[in-house]
Amino acid sequence: MLRRLGVAPTQLDDAAQDVFLVVHRKLASVDPSSALQRWIFAISVRVASDYRKRAGRRRTDPLDETIADPTPDPARHSELLEDVRLLEALLTELDDKKREVFVLAELEQLSATEIAAVLGVNGNTVYSRLRSARQQFEAALLRRRAASGRRDR
Repeated sequence: MLRRLGVAPTQLDDAAQDVFLVVHRKLASVDPSSALQRWIFAISVRVASDYRKRAGRRRTDPLDETIADPTPDPARHSELLEDVRLLEALLTELDDKKREVFVLAELEQLSATEIAAVLGVNGNTVYSRLRSARQQFEAALLRRRAASGRRDR
């Protein structure tokens, strides 16, 4: 999730450790009746935001070349790599707030209510950002497909 939120591949281990340090430090103060998963997502979003700010640039690190795929077929592995690269490229076209909502909704499968709790915004803001993010994502995907089709001719 940290990677999809824009943390550079070279900083993923450090960012994940920071998430766990915050969880460990604040776990005693968490209400046991609250959703632990949402709380950890919220910490992850804040840590990812901090790492993006500290990097001083916007998601320009190349995608890590490895993918965990048990399939020994090199052609399938290549297809998966290309799909991951495309997803990462499309996500980088979204601004940070839209990207956070999009990743939480589409990739982490959280509901709008859960996303609102994680991000500390109201539900209407979540719906608005998600609608805009989906439109931008779809438009970017269509542009890439059209450009790809022109190159193939």
